[in-house]
Amino acid sequence: LTFSAFFPSLCRDVGNVVEAMYGDLPPPIMLIGHSMGGAIAVHTASSNLVPSLLGLCMIDVVEGTAMDALNSMQNFLRGRPKTFKSLENAIEWSVKSGQIRNLESARVSMVGQVKQCEGITSPEGSKSIVEGIIEEEEEDEEGSESVNKRKKEDDMETKKDHPYTWRIELAKTEKYWDGWFRGLSNLFLSCPIPKLLLLAGVDRLDKDLTIGQMQGKFQMQVLPQCGHAVHEDAPDKVAEAVATFLIRHRFAEPIGGFQW
Repeated sequence: LTFSAFFPSLCRDVGNVVEAMYGDLPPPIMLIGHSMGGAIAVHTASSNLVPSLLGLCMIDVVEGTAMDALNSMQNFLRGRPKTFKSLENAIEWSVKSGQIRNLESARVSMVGQVKQCEGITSPEGSKSIVEGIIEEEEEDEEGSESVNKRKKEDDMETKKDHPYTWRIELAKTEKYWDGWFRGLSNLFLSCPIPKLLLLAGVDRLDKDLTIGQMQGKFQMQVLPQCGHAVHEDAPDKVAEAVATFLIRHRFAEPIGGFQW
């Protein structure tokens, strides 16, 4: 599946979900996306797949910064644990590694990022075992049975000690990475609706967005002391920023003495 077919299908999914939920009369909707999700939100808005769309928000995704980061993405993925002993172990890793800086958020989000699995072996390990089995079968059927037995025992032991692994194998999506973010800044700026950009640091802006921000083409807010998962590290501040954006554009009315 090529990028030209893959990415638009994700955007159509957004439109299809809205249509399935609301039919021909969807309520006013604001799309909010983080990282790759921000790219999907922008492409969905640009393609006019949500006719009742009134606002767009990207969270910590900038074309220039993202394209630069892709060069080190495989190294990052190789540095992650491939398996976890438990959900608690996965949550602990996410916080200690700095991927998420909010323990409460990690307890919610990490559960969906890993899955329980059976017979975990690395692709390289599986390949070498299979090759070993073939050689043993050619030489000695009895030896082959011994290898099979050891493989099953090893798999059972691995399953027992590390029953959780990542739900999505991100490394396999590498061929799509460039297309997710290339041209994103100008596409974001061209969307004819009010726009909000939330960043973990002002240094993440690229040239196009810096110029657009100076021209007042979108609202920007920097939330310091956050990592890439801004909405997880500081959910209250993100909610406040979105609420302020909605009220400022008269998409919503403040209640409960909300100050903006």
